Amino acid sequence: MKELIRNMIKGVSDIVFPRVCVCCGRENTECQRQLCSFCLQERFADANPQNNRISSDILLPAGVIAQHAMWTFDKGGELQDLMHLLKYERLTTIGLDLGRKLGERVRKHPFLEKKLSRRTSVILPVPLHYLKYRYRGFNQAFKIARGFQQVWTDLALCERTCVVRRKNTRTQTGFSLEKRLKNMKNAFRLNDPSQLAGQLVVIIDDVFTTGATTFELAQTVLKAEAHAVVILTVAQA
Repeated sequence: MKELIRNMIKGVSDIVFPRVCVCCGRENTECQRQLCSFCLQERFADANPQNNRISSDILLPAGVIAQHAMWTFDKGGELQDLMHLLKYERLTTIGLDLGRKLGERVRKHPFLEKKLSRRTSVILPVPLHYLKYRYRGFNQAFKIARGFQQVWTDLALCERTCVVRRKNTRTQTGFSLEKRLKNMKNAFRLNDPSQLAGQLVVIIDDVFTTGATTFELAQTVLKAEAHAVVILTVAQA
């Protein structure tokens, strides 16, 4: 009887709230996911199809051994719309979907797969300033990192207070590289170096543009005597 009731409720729910992909609008058969398999597999361009150590043309600072973005950012396109749904419409399950896909993509990157599998590693989502966190209610980088960890189950996720963001910087869209770097200077504070010492720190964020944010965070964690840093993002702008 209980099973019958559950099936009836599920049937009504599927009619009233049909499971559709938030990206393409097609029926989504993946339970508790916002994105369909097609959009996760085929819709967006791979930002690093050759599996290079760097997916951008930016010189990495000392201590950062790799920078990898999964997809190429399409300003004004569907990927940007997807990011906005995650960040501003609070569809946080999108972050988990993207994080899992990023984790699967890294499994196919020989250099990264080897480094993350053979070295004691810890995942560090880019921290959000507490005022933005209070306004938004969540950190999109943390959601992506949580999805990533569901694929890389042996990797620990840093506690949220390990590194905090002490500067409430506004959006850096349209800023020059010089202004971005100045804006991010001393933006992070390290509270618990013991979580990072000797570790390969995997920094995770949504979009990589100039590297100003993630490079500043990398320098902060390297002061905690982290072994090295890898930067992973969903998109490359």
